[in-house]
Order: sequence, then structure tokens, then C-alpha cells
Amino acid sequence: MKSAKGIENLAFVPSSPDILRRLSASPSEIEISAFSSDPQKENSQPQELQKPQEPQKSPEPSLPSAPPNVSEEQLRSLSLSEFEEGPCGWRNFHPECLQRFNTPRGFLLCYCLLAVTQGIVVNGLVNISISTIEKRYEMKSSLTGLISSSYDISFCLLSLFVSFFGERGHKPRWLAFAAFMIGLGALVFSLPQFFSGKYKLGSLFKDTCVTASNSTSCTSSTSSLSNYLYVFILGQLLLGAGGTPLYTLGTAFLDDSVPTHKSSLYIGTGYAMSILGPAIGYVLGGQLLTMYIDVAVGESTDVTEDDPRWLGAWWIGFLLSWIFAWSLIIPFSCFPKHLPGTAEIQAGKTSQAHQSNGNADAKFGKTIKDFPAALKNLMKNAVFMCLVLSTSSEALITTGFATFLPKFIENQFGLTSSFAATLGGAVLIPGAALGQILGGFLVSKFKMTCKNTMKFALFTSGVAFTLSFVFIYANCENEPFAGVSESYNGTGELGSLIAPCNANCNCLRSYYYPVCGDGVQYFSPCFAGCSNTVSHRKPKVYYNCSCIGRKTEITSTAETLGFEAKAGKCETHCANLPIFLCIFFIIIIFTFMAGTPITVSILRCVNHRQRSLALGIQFMFLRLLGTIPGPIIFGFTIDSTCILWDINDCGIKGACWIYDNIKMAHMLVAISVTCKVITMFFNGFAILLYRPPPPATDVSFHNENSVVTNVLAEQDLNKVVKEG
Repeated sequence: MKSAKGIENLAFVPSSPDILRRLSASPSEIEISAFSSDPQKENSQPQELQKPQEPQKSPEPSLPSAPPNVSEEQLRSLSLSEFEEGPCGWRNFHPECLQRFNTPRGFLLCYCLLAVTQGIVVNGLVNISISTIEKRYEMKSSLTGLISSSYDISFCLLSLFVSFFGERGHKPRWLAFAAFMIGLGALVFSLPQFFSGKYKLGSLFKDTCVTASNSTSCTSSTSSLSNYLYVFILGQLLLGAGGTPLYTLGTAFLDDSVPTHKSSLYIGTGYAMSILGPAIGYVLGGQLLTMYIDVAVGESTDVTEDDPRWLGAWWIGFLLSWIFAWSLIIPFSCFPKHLPGTAEIQAGKTSQAHQSNGNADAKFGKTIKDFPAALKNLMKNAVFMCLVLSTSSEALITTGFATFLPKFIENQFGLTSSFAATLGGAVLIPGAALGQILGGFLVSKFKMTCKNTMKFALFTSGVAFTLSFVFIYANCENEPFAGVSESYNGTGELGSLIAPCNANCNCLRSYYYPVCGDGVQYFSPCFAGCSNTVSHRKPKVYYNCSCIGRKTEITSTAETLGFEAKAGKCETHCANLPIFLCIFFIIIIFTFMAGTPITVSILRCVNHRQRSLALGIQFMFLRLLGTIPGPIIFGFTIDSTCILWDINDCGIKGACWIYDNIKMAHMLVAISVTCKVITMFFNGFAILLYRPPPPATDVSFHNENSVVTNVLAEQDLNKVVKEG
């Protein structure tokens, strides 16, 4: 593509801040400048056209002045039109009050608000509403799993095309489109609530031992409510379409608008806000689930949250997110294509792209025909692909732990599901946000080069790898469990929940409601043989339990004085929880400290005009190899440690009730160590392969992989003359 004669396709010539100087120069000098690696040294070190590979030093020549009929204002307007820097507003309406926001900080504020909104919906409200949606619309877990993965599927399908075509487009308007799609996706996700009718309560389930009252038959039925599955999937697909421009084009726009040493700080702040979103989503969704599901139609019920039939108002959060997301469309649409000062900032940047035979972006254009060549060009960049595989491996374990850390804490330390989820969120969210900001700040503070940034990411991954062995030492033995690790007062067999003391109770293994009595945990009050309960006490207590040894029978008049079992798991004697939480918090910080540096390294090691596409490829691999298989691999691994399964009357295996804690801890260590080794390997390999531009050259982004010829310059000059 590059030669002394010119450029094959003039549309591929990047904008350049030195257009004023090029237009005022003679054609010969313009052609000479095409071979200069430093635009500031072009006039002091001209090169011969016949032998461009042998530069000769000569005294500084004087530049001829611009043609007399071309004014400075015309030249300046031509430069601004190339960059499309402009005021904040719409068409000819540019209010003065908006101009104070026409800065990188103003754009970062809008970016953070949209990232928070996206995180609230996708990783907060959707996750916390899944169990409620399962019950309300009678869906299996496999179907709700399809709902969760629909977002990633949409992101993977669209990321390459959006990042490719959006690179040369109006990025703020793409983000306005993203805000529209995120809001639309949230609205569509909430629609089943308004078309499925009122929720009907079923009959109350008896959890105590009542002869022949809880028996069920093996029947299968289908409900029309499950057809709303497709509406939920459509909502997730729309959310994925909105998230794609946010994390590809939005990140590239931030990198465009600030100097190199500040880019990591801005990107880290934006990513930290995307992590803060799920925390807000969990808190907001948790509070809304305390409201009855049909509160909008004035329905109320005497059923409390402790009743298994209770369903909360899961849909309100999606409506609030819809309104907030659409309110961001206007701010994004008023930003210009480039913020004021972008041309000057780009002129001062130096290319750090990896030097290889596949560096040239000759085929990187605006049409779909150029897409395969641009994709192939990036895939041949070995450093870039190593960094992509490194982040994919890291995403696998971070997504897996984000999904299953509450389950690990719950089973290891004998906590309730809600409290374990609270502790997991208290460790994951602040640690991840702090890591992202801290990583970006350190890279910005020390103005690290591309190679040093990769070394920093390798160091943080190494620290996290070393601390990953905490799972081996901070685990707890299983507490005694009747029928699993402990017999029923010497009766029954291990591995069977049925014993002579509860054989006539017709208990269901599909109803897991643990109670603790005499230091032993029981599957449910029914399996403990409890025939009476005191429901108004917190926690709920049971008495007259045939499977728990007692000296005297408790009468109804004495029920408030004593009991034999109380709802909930037995208190654990393990004291490793504080140690585990502290060390795991540090692991999360160092793991996410590598996130922003790796993203910055990807932006630096590829051609400047391929950054958005590079991010699109990164996020596609990150989901295909990381976020999609991560929870699946973790789920299979944790299921392999199960020692008590839920088996219904049809003999179908359901959820796991009890896990082998020690085996679970060791299996998670194996996954963590394996993924960390893969991460460090590809990160280190990228450092070894990386070849920066020669130190003697200072390649501006705007001159990268381009040649400015007298043909193009004369066309620009003639255009200005004619307009003048």
C-alpha cells in the first residue's frame, strides 16, 4: 500500500494535525515528509525521493508560504472538518452551559453513568431475579441459564462488526444508541409481568412430620407461562447489543481524548464503575424483592417473606433502569465526533504498536469487504493474541468465583444463603473496583510504556497466583449431618435420610429446610421427626422430634420454654472465615489490578486505527473462552464434590444439598492455579514477543502506516483554493 508514488485508496489516509503545514508546503516537500518518522523533524532532516532509505542531513530549508488566495481561517476550518471537533450541542443549537461538559471528564461522567446502569441490569437485577422468575413462570434452571447466557451470545455476535464499523463513525452517537438499546432491553425484560396476569398462591406446604400429608405422585405438566422465556431472551439480546459499543467504542473514545499517561486512569475509572453497577443492582433488587410481586395492581397478601410461596417485585428495578438509560441518550448525542483538543493530543502521542510483518493496516477500511483483511491483520499480531488469551483465562476464574463464591462460603462456613451472598458481594465488589482504579492509577502515575505495563500486569497476576493457595488452608470440615455423616441416634444407614424414626412421615427430599438439634444438622424438620412448631419465634423452632433424643415430651403449654430443633444450619466451629475473607479480598484486588493495564497494553500494541476492532476481538474471546464456559466449568467441578443430591419422586436428580467441603476447596485451588498459570504464561510470552518501534523514531499516530503524497495534498489545496 505504501510507496513513493502515493496511496492506493485515499480514503484510508488518517487525519493529521499537521495539515496546515502540509498545505503551505510545496509538493516536493510534502512528498519528502512522507518518509520522515518524526513530524517535528521533517524540516530539519529532509530525504531524497530517489533514495528514501538513505536519509541525508541538510540545513533547515525555509518553507514557502501558503498561496495568497488561501486564508489562515480556511486552512484552520479544513483541519477542524477533518477531525470534526466541535461544540457540544445539536446541529446549530450549542448552548453555552453545555460547553463546560465538552471535555474528557464530562464524557467520562456520562460513560460511568451508562456503565453503572448496564451493570445494574445485566449483572445485578437479572442475577438476583432469576430464582423469582423460575418460580413465577415455572421454568427449569436450564432454561433460566439460557436467559443468563443470551447476553454473552449477543455480545459475541455483534462485537466484531460494531467495533469495526464504529471505529470511523461518530462514537458518542454509538453510545447514545447503546443507551437506547440497554433501556429497551430492560423494558422488554419486564414486560412478562404485565401480560402474565396476577400471581396465584398455592397451598401452604407443611414442613413438619404429618403422616401421609406430603406425599406426591410423579406427574409432569407444562404451563403456558414458560413461553415467556422468549421474551426474557429477547430482552437479554437487546442488552447485549447495547453493551457492545459501551466497552469497545467507548473505551477507544476515552483513549482518543486524553494523553497517553492519563488513558489508563480514565479507563480504569470507567471499568470500576461497571463493577459498582452489580453491587447497586443487588442492593436495589434485594430491597424490591421485599415488596409483593403484584404491588402495582394493589394486590396484598398475608403471606410473609419466610413463606416459600412469597414472590417479590422483581420487575420494578428494570423499569427504573429503562428510564435512567434513556435519559442518557440526550447527553451522549450532544457530544461532537471528537472532543476539542483531540487533534493536538493525538499529535503528541507516540505509537507503541508491536512491530511485525502483519502490522500494516492496508485493508482496514470502511466497507465490509475490508473486514476479513482487518481481522486477519490483528489475528497475526502475536502480542495482541497472547494478551487476549491471558484476559480470557483470567475472566474464566473471575466469572466463576463471582457466580459460586457465595455457595462456597455458605457450605464451608455453615452460613445462610443470604448472609453468604452479602459477604461474597462485600469482598468481590469493593476489591474489584479498587483493583481497577489502583491499576489504572499506577500505570498513569509512573507513565509506563507498553512493555512495562505488561510487566506490571504479570507481577500482579503472580501475587494473586501465590495467594490462591489460601483455599487449602482456610477450609472447614463438614459438620455432623444425620443420614450423611452421622446416624439417627444409632439407627438407620449412612447415605440414607430415611430412618425408623421418620419412616412414617412421608418426607420429601425436594424440600430442603435444614434444622439443627443437639449439635446435629437434619435435612428438614420432617426428617428430624418434628411434629410441632412455634412459627412466631425467630428463628422458627420445633419440638416433639422423634429423631432427636429427648428425656421428656414437650407439651403445647410448655412450647415457649424449650425446643429440640431450630431452623437453620448448626453453628460451625471453624474460625477460618475472617482469614479467608481478608486474603481473598487481597487476591481480588491484585487480580483486577491487571485488568486496566492489559486493556491499555492491547490499545498500545495494535495499530491506532484498529483499537476498537482489537477490543471487539478481545471481548469476543473473553466471552467465548472466559465468561461463558467459566460458570459451567466451576459448576461441574463443584457438583463433582456433592455427597447428597435432590432426587424427586420421578427419580430425576436435581440440585445438590450437601458438598464435601475439603474436596471442594482443593478442586477450586486446582482451577485457580491452572488458570493463573495460563494467564501468566501468555502474559510473559507477550512480553518476550513484543517489539516496540525503534528508539530513534517517533511515530505519530496520525502518520502511522500511512504515506502523505503530493497527490492528496494537491487535491486538498485545490479544494481550498476553489472554495476561497
